[in-house]
Amino acid sequence: MSFNIGSIKIKNKVILAPMAGITDRPFRHICREFGAGLAFSEMVTSDIALYHSKKSFKRLDFKGEKAPIAVQILGNDPQKMAQAAKINADQGIDIIDINMGCPAKKVLKKAAGSALMQDEKLVAEILTAIVKAVDIPVTLKMRTGWDKSHKNAPDIAKIAEQAGISALTVHGRTRACKFAGEAEYQTIKQVVEAVNIPVIANGDIKTPEKAANVLKQTGAAAIMIGRGAQGTPWLFEQILTYLKTGQILNPPSQTQILKIMLAHCQQLYLFYGELKGLRIARKHIAWYSRHFQYNKVFKQQINQAENSQQQQQIIKALIS
Repeated sequence: MSFNIGSIKIKNKVILAPMAGITDRPFRHICREFGAGLAFSEMVTSDIALYHSKKSFKRLDFKGEKAPIAVQILGNDPQKMAQAAKINADQGIDIIDINMGCPAKKVLKKAAGSALMQDEKLVAEILTAIVKAVDIPVTLKMRTGWDKSHKNAPDIAKIAEQAGISALTVHGRTRACKFAGEAEYQTIKQVVEAVNIPVIANGDIKTPEKAANVLKQTGAAAIMIGRGAQGTPWLFEQILTYLKTGQILNPPSQTQILKIMLAHCQQLYLFYGELKGLRIARKHIAWYSRHFQYNKVFKQQINQAENSQQQQQIIKALIS
């Protein structure tokens, strides 16, 4: 079940994707507890002048986290990105990931994220600069292409391998698709066949059966779970069990989900502080709540709670 990213052994083939505003330290911790073999950080800017901001400081907080630790960086300037990679490596980070997959408008306006896939020369310059700057594995996360007429992931994969990239993650959509429609895995298979480094398949993997099918269909070394983990961190355990035994684990009961939710919220309060933790907890509670009959009164109470104690009391009242 294990595979290697460069010299680093990843204990299994099921990985948590980097997601802005979601894969903070509390969420990574919970997903690792449910078996995620690796959990990527939220993307952080390559502008090191911003590393002392509250947002970047929290995104780079890995206190108590088990190795390997992986940080994703975002930018479009080879030297700035190389400098950011080196600073992170010097802080003890184990893997640097490069974001060439984000389709968000504010990222594209800066010619970063998936916009970089339009400029293969710049891609080569960025990857080469970063690999030369650090002595740890560097990975790349990208999409299948810019749009349906320009699916150049196999070409960029070859550029990445030549630059010394240790592994690739491919989200099965173009930049133009954003998150709409179904992920297509044929291009991921083409990437797998184009290079000799590990390729991780990403996109629409929300069940154990789908995970197994994607691994088989693409020939990928591993799979990456993104939105499927939101409010469902036990998906990692379900997938791992299915891949090992063919057995489908029953989902947690409503009471078990409420206890997982409560523990997650408590970590958020500790990590962000009272006010911000309370606010961030709301979206996670909404995701968890999809698994049982949703109660409008419960939602209103959660959103109107004025402090963490009230929020916890509302959840505890439903635990039988």
